[in-house]
Amino acid sequence: MDLHLQGQRALVTGASRGLGFATARGLVNEGCAVTINSRNPEKLDKALQRLVGEAQTPVFACPGDLADPAFCQQLVEDSAAQMGGIDLLVTNAGGPPAGSFESFDDTAWEQAIELSFLSHMRLIRAALPYLRESLAASVLTVTSYSVKQPIPKLILSNSIRAATVGLTKTLALELGHEGIRFNSILPGWTETERVYELMKYRTETNHTTFEEEMQTQMANCPLGRMASPEEFANVAVFLLSPAAGYVTGAMLAVDGGMYKGTL
Repeated sequence: MDLHLQGQRALVTGASRGLGFATARGLVNEGCAVTINSRNPEKLDKALQRLVGEAQTPVFACPGDLADPAFCQQLVEDSAAQMGGIDLLVTNAGGPPAGSFESFDDTAWEQAIELSFLSHMRLIRAALPYLRESLAASVLTVTSYSVKQPIPKLILSNSIRAATVGLTKTLALELGHEGIRFNSILPGWTETERVYELMKYRTETNHTTFEEEMQTQMANCPLGRMASPEEFANVAVFLLSPAAGYVTGAMLAVDGGMYKGTL
């Protein structure tokens, strides 16, 4: 299938590793110019070099922290200047720490809101002028299946990512008449550094081994395994593409069947 992405311009945040990197790589392979972002300059540079080695299209990098309100605006402006505009926006940020309700104070909640909700809002707000100039504007927010089925010991993520889903759906309704599509992917357990960090947290709290926690988690999945980042990216690239031109307001779980509901 031709996804009609050749020549499109994409900004992908949280893209030095994991889901963000895999999505950026998928877009590059489809012929998009891509700007990637991460708050870790060294990891971002390594990711950039990997993409440049494969790309037939321009690839740029812009390091910075999405929890910094001023940086989101600057990132979008710099990306648009480098690529000559923005057609596709992927808002992806690292998840907040694991823990129970009583283990977090106000500061922890505020930091999680900045990173896991307000960064999405600020990036979208800053990108709107450029998206309005695009003939194929598409926004993808990366959240979690926990917005439908809360995950134990992830109270911050369960709560705050739900706000991002609400934002995504509302913008699909408000801006659909302008031809801008908004969708969200709700990933499940995927083989990323973030998931490995959560598994390590479980080993400490449950007094188990890393291997035991991984096996337990995979056993709870109907497919009996975790996803690869590339499996997530395949869905992300399709949703972003003009081939999915009549899909907006979708909250799509890419979770191997972990969400047990019917709606």
